[in-house]
Amino acid sequence: MATRRIALAEYVDLEVDRGKMCVMWIAPERHGLRHWLVPALAACVGLAVAITCAVRGHTGTGLVALAVLAGYAAHLGYRRGEGGLAISEAFGTGHRARSHLKAAAMTGDVLIAAIVCALVVQVLRNAPIGPLGWLAGVAGVTYLVSVSVGGRGM
Repeated sequence: MATRRIALAEYVDLEVDRGKMCVMWIAPERHGLRHWLVPALAACVGLAVAITCAVRGHTGTGLVALAVLAGYAAHLGYRRGEGGLAISEAFGTGHRARSHLKAAAMTGDVLIAAIVCALVVQVLRNAPIGPLGWLAGVAGVTYLVSVSVGGRGM
């Protein structure tokens, strides 16, 4: 097993010109079951909510909930391990820019999670979901536009 890891890894020589040999090992990126567990769980919850709504006779509401949770699952799957850079220097440079970018991304993620959770609760209570469905749609379209304009490795 150890020889296999070494064969898959890259070695980078950091200090060639100083006479010392300092080697850093970069492990290959692995996407196992843990990478897809939460997105798959979100998709399964969406399917369960859609089936529950269909049994109750609210097929349209179930399809909206399924679409929102499938979009959320796709968002979670896409965002795994994503790094990003600020588009402009409005947030500053270096560590400050990364901190602001992470804070903005975390704020967006929390708001999206709150909208999705509120939508699921409203669906299961047989309450109207109109405003929450629209908010989830706006969040999804905004994310798709930002990804398509900025690209994944911004």
